[in-house]
Amino acid sequence: MASKTLTRMDLSEAVFREVGLSRNESAELVESVLKHMSDALVSGEQVKISSFGTFSVRSKSARVGRNPKTGEEVPIHPRRVLTFRPSHLMKDRVADGNRN
Repeated sequence: MASKTLTRMDLSEAVFREVGLSRNESAELVESVLKHMSDALVSGEQVKISSFGTFSVRSKSARVGRNPKTGEEVPIHPRRVLTFRPSHLMKDRVADGNRN
């Protein structure tokens, strides 16, 4: 399986081809959608995209970790992490891709 990365430019190009907006309008639309998503996540909201999945921010508490090389204990500070939970439809699509 070839390793390819989908970029903002690829998304803008797809909008340009399929919707018919100009290239600049397509890029602005993609940027606007991504900004709305990231702003919602920063403010603690979930972003749920039907048939795709749910992005959410989870708070992790402080804990003690261990350096695997030296065995030294290291404090890990509390932080917020981004999580993604794919929908069942997305899981099925990905699993079907494995059968090719």
